Amino acid sequence: MKLRTKIHLFTTLLMLILLILMNIGVYLLYEQLSINTEYKQLKSRGEELLTALNQVTEETNPNMILRAYMPTAGAVRVKNEAGEEITSVEASLSMANIQLEMKQGESYIKSEINGSPIIMTEMPAIWIDGNVVKLQLIQRLDELAANQSLLKLILVAVTVLAAIPLLLSNMALSRIILKPLERLSEAMKKSGSTGTYEKIDHVDVGKDELAEIGRTFNGMMEVLETNYKKQEQFVSNASHELKTPLTVIESYSKLLLRRGFTNEKVAKEALEAIVNESSRMNELIVQMLELAKNKENMSLSIDKINLSQLLENTLLQMHQAYSREFELHGDSNLFAYTDSQKIKQLFFILLDNARKYSDDKVIVTATKNEHFISVAIEDFGVGIPKEQLPHLFDRFYRVNQDRNRKTGGTGLGLAIARELAERLDIEIKVESKVGYGTCFTLLIPINDDFSEVDSK
Repeated sequence: MKLRTKIHLFTTLLMLILLILMNIGVYLLYEQLSINTEYKQLKSRGEELLTALNQVTEETNPNMILRAYMPTAGAVRVKNEAGEEITSVEASLSMANIQLEMKQGESYIKSEINGSPIIMTEMPAIWIDGNVVKLQLIQRLDELAANQSLLKLILVAVTVLAAIPLLLSNMALSRIILKPLERLSEAMKKSGSTGTYEKIDHVDVGKDELAEIGRTFNGMMEVLETNYKKQEQFVSNASHELKTPLTVIESYSKLLLRRGFTNEKVAKEALEAIVNESSRMNELIVQMLELAKNKENMSLSIDKINLSQLLENTLLQMHQAYSREFELHGDSNLFAYTDSQKIKQLFFILLDNARKYSDDKVIVTATKNEHFISVAIEDFGVGIPKEQLPHLFDRFYRVNQDRNRKTGGTGLGLAIARELAERLDIEIKVESKVGYGTCFTLLIPINDDFSEVDSK
């Protein structure tokens, strides 16, 4: 069964059931109120009869008094304490056959005679001979029965007529609900058949859940399309980057096979090239694997660390490894809540980048304000053109291809740095001027909120 049919069937059926229950309630309430009204009128007539009986004498015919106060199309009976009938008056012969007995505590009895409803009530009275008797008043409710029949017809007609707009409204409701879902289904089918990232053409601008689903789907498809394009570019760039060192290794290996056993100079040149390209390819693969990790699943170990001491140790290791001058300036005893291993890796990437693209010393300045610890890593190299700054953190992006080849860069270091910074909630700012150098500034949060990040 289709969803549209289910909506039509279940909503219409539910509304009809509710309408029928409501009509039954209206009918029963009307019946009860009408009977209560008839009972009050019958009781009032009985009280008037009691007053009249108290004023009669032995010479007066009591049946005349009873007939004067007899209900329309009804009867009046007088019974002694033993339940034997003393006298009675009836409007018709059919009323004479009615024999009803009230139970203790009942105000009235409702019954039927020949399909017509009747009501009876009784009350104690002093008869003309001074004995206590039971005075029974019986009345036919023909008018009430006619009104009830008319009410039944009206309620049935209302139910039938109400079913039509209910069905139409349910059809409109199902259309409102299903139209966005049908658009979503069409877009998904088209995406599956064509292999493209199709979006919903007309998304409602409302704030309801269906409009939100449409906007979320379009946003998801945009992200998927963007990620797919980035993946295609990444695979293309990665294959190109891996192909280059493999080509070099293959070429020198062939040269080594041809001339390496007779020419020591050629053999040394070939082996050096193979070692260098192998190292560069290994570095490239390691960095690519690092980028392939989902940053959300990157394991973190958050602790309060001495950032000044960490920077000092990192600069000492860089100096020993590359025999370059690294200077540390600024405040001492700076503390922050972060992952020491990840932030150290971030420092290494930026310091190594500064070392590669400048021959002069590298200056690191650490300062603190109310919200952040600022770590500025400044080199005095050739600098970066302003129009290329927005692309620095793109994968495989190089400001200068030839210079990057000479320094052995892969174009992935800054992309990894950005992933690490985002996971550690660190903001990276870049300032550069061609001919003067480049400065990378890390804004590291120092509040305690970040200390609550769970290791995931």
